[in-house]
Amino acid sequence: MQNFPKISIITPSYNQEQFLEQTMLSVLGQNYPNLEYIIIDGGSTDNSVEIIKRYENKLAYWISEKDEGQASAINKGFERATGDIFCWLNSDDMFMPGTFSYIANQLDIMQTMLLTGSSIRYWETAEGLKTSSHTIVKDREELSLNDVDYIMQPSTFWTKKTWGEVGKLNEQLHYTFDWEWFLRAELLKVQIKAVNHTMSIYRIHDNQKTFTGGDKRALEIISLYNQFSPENIAIFKKLILNKGRLNNLIAKVIKKILKTTNSQMQDVALLKILFPEFRKIDNSRLRGIYLATI
Repeated sequence: MQNFPKISIITPSYNQEQFLEQTMLSVLGQNYPNLEYIIIDGGSTDNSVEIIKRYENKLAYWISEKDEGQASAINKGFERATGDIFCWLNSDDMFMPGTFSYIANQLDIMQTMLLTGSSIRYWETAEGLKTSSHTIVKDREELSLNDVDYIMQPSTFWTKKTWGEVGKLNEQLHYTFDWEWFLRAELLKVQIKAVNHTMSIYRIHDNQKTFTGGDKRALEIISLYNQFSPENIAIFKKLILNKGRLNNLIAKVIKKILKTTNSQMQDVALLKILFPEFRKIDNSRLRGIYLATI
């Protein structure tokens, strides 16, 4: 299949029966002719295994056993992957139709190269209220990875050569392992290509790790800053300590203060009003660090 580079997708999962089948169908429904789909389940106690078994004839490999966390599960999957192009898709996210065909024509499998695109952020409350927004990665080009993880992980693919050069995910991290891996890739001069093409649906829900990490997630971010951009630590700590106050102000009174609908300008301007010591900090850097607190 010379014109169809093999695409290896890893789905780590644990007790996600309410989302897992939608995730799997978004992969299998691509109808891509050279797909290697691997599922690493962490020993789920719900009906996840039964769901996986329904489609096991279409999977390259699957296993359900206790693991050391999400990063460990993803690494375990990539150890078995034989594709030319890699990506992982968490078991609560989905790919948009046609994504694999698009990626196959965008990545040069002979290069160390990473391609990241846009994503639809999708919320569904326990009461059934559904909302969504469009996160366009090209709109975030003014941000730096040293300040914030602006890359939408489920809309990000890279070559096998890139994985070999950057190495495995850091299994000591539980909330920021993807960001840390992207930072290592950037440090190694991997070509990072951002495109205005929507490739995934990023599901947001009450049990999502990003929004339940609390102090543990904040400590991991501080650890990353310490390694890659220590000058950001003091700013981040200040913002974290005032997080509740800031979120409330931005949500309720910012438009009245600034008479503007540009949310990016609102965030930065308010921060500089509240904290005069931030006034000399570059706007994009300050906004990035603020976004890392959310």
